[in-house]
Amino acid sequence: MNMLAAEGVGLARAISEQSGVINCDLLVCPPATILCAVADATDGSAVAVGGQDCHEADGGAFTGDLSAAMLRDAGASHVILGHSERRHGLGESDERVRAKTASAHSMGLTAIVCIGETEAERNAGETLDVLSTQLGGSLPVSGVDANNTVIAYEPVWAIGTGRTPSLEEVAGAHCHIRAALGVILGKNVSGIKLLYGGSMKPENAGDLLTVANVDGGLIGGASLDAGSFLSIAAVCK
Repeated sequence: MNMLAAEGVGLARAISEQSGVINCDLLVCPPATILCAVADATDGSAVAVGGQDCHEADGGAFTGDLSAAMLRDAGASHVILGHSERRHGLGESDERVRAKTASAHSMGLTAIVCIGETEAERNAGETLDVLSTQLGGSLPVSGVDANNTVIAYEPVWAIGTGRTPSLEEVAGAHCHIRAALGVILGKNVSGIKLLYGGSMKPENAGDLLTVANVDGGLIGGASLDAGSFLSIAAVCK
C-alpha cells in the first residue's frame, strides 16, 4: 500500500526505461488503483504487470474485492497470492489461497503463491513442515505448471525487518520446496520458478541469487526505488 498515481507511474517508467539492458524477467505489482496506469506506462517494454491479490469468485456481491478477470482486464498478467501479510494479517487460509490460485489460472494469470514460516515456527524447528503444509494446501489439485505458477518463499520474520536467513537456510528451504512440489504435483517441477522474498536488497541480492533453486526475488521495500530494484535485477544471470 505505497504510492499514488504520479509517483507509482514514475517508478514504473523508470524501471521500464532500463528494462532492455536487464537480463532477467521483470514484474511490477502496483496498488490496484494505479494498475491500469502502470500497465499503460510499461506497455511495449519488457516489464510485466501484476496484481497484489484477487478474490476467488468470478464476480458478485464482494464489495471492495477484485476478481482475476478484472485484473486481467486492467492489464495484469500475474497476481501475488497468499502473501504473509494476508495470511497472518487477514487470516487467509491455505484453502482460500488455493481457490484464488485456481481462479487466477482460469483467467490466464500466472499465480505467484507465497509460503513461509513465522519466527515462532522457525524457532520450534517447524520450517520445513510449515512449507510442505502451505504448499500442499495452497495449490490446486491439477493444472499447475511452469507456465502459470511461481512459488515465493518469504520467511515471515524476515519481511521488512532487514534480517535474512543464512544462505544455507535459504538453500535448505528452496531445495525442500522443489522436492515437495514434485511429490505434491507428481511430475517434474524443475521449470517452476522459486523466488526468495524477505529483505532482499542490493547488498545481499548477489549472494542470495547464487543459491541453488533460487530463481529470482520477490522484492519488498527495495522495489520502491528504481535504482535499488534495477541493481537487484542487474545481478540476475
